Amino acid sequence: MLTEQRKQKILALLKRDGRIVAKELAELFTISEDTIRRDLRELAKLGLLQRVHGGALPSSPAVADFVTRTEISHQQKIHIGRTAAQLIKSGQVVMIDGGTTAVQLVRHLPKDLSATIVTHSPSVAVELIDHENIAVELIGGRLFKHSMVSIGARALESLAHIHADVFFMGVTGIHPDHGFTTGDLEEAYMKKALSRHAAETVVMASDEKIGVASSYLVLPTAEISSVIIDMQYPKQDVQWLADAGVNLIFSG
Repeated sequence: MLTEQRKQKILALLKRDGRIVAKELAELFTISEDTIRRDLRELAKLGLLQRVHGGALPSSPAVADFVTRTEISHQQKIHIGRTAAQLIKSGQVVMIDGGTTAVQLVRHLPKDLSATIVTHSPSVAVELIDHENIAVELIGGRLFKHSMVSIGARALESLAHIHADVFFMGVTGIHPDHGFTTGDLEEAYMKKALSRHAAETVVMASDEKIGVASSYLVLPTAEISSVIIDMQYPKQDVQWLADAGVNLIFSG
């Protein structure tokens, strides 16, 4: 079998099974594990899978650039954003992550809502200009253009005196074995810090983020309060979240 044919077969097995093990692939193709690991490295460089210890998982399409991500699961993100907005109560201090779903969240906030929104996303802050009763605390730092959020030491230090009621978080991967992940290390640190300064963390998850993994762990499943998922997503495929004590909220 030619190398490219083998790689296509590997991707087909990954799509079918949701994970692949290097040792099993080596036995299947009757080649060395070193050769399989080389194939996985090359496929990972192309963004076609996410390497993990002993094999690989599906990679997340949510690591694409900001403009591209606005077109992925667009209708779902509207529904999820609207559901998230309904969870915010008057008088709360709410942290909102960056990302395309977060923008949909603030677009659905009632004009008469009285609350404090803390965000490290200029995109989120701009959406709140016409909300007269919402105080916006914009966290500064180095702009991470991929996600349009502030990151770095200055951004982390800004959180020292903030204690929010809830943090609405975005991730690029949610996997039963690898938790809640994202594609940038500094962004992972920032998300974790925001979560540590909130009483509860709610994750907004469109379909392409479930069952896949990115390179950097944000939080293990045990530290997530709720996950908002599109109502059409097969409930049996996220039962593991409920079994781990996560509150599942289905949007529609």
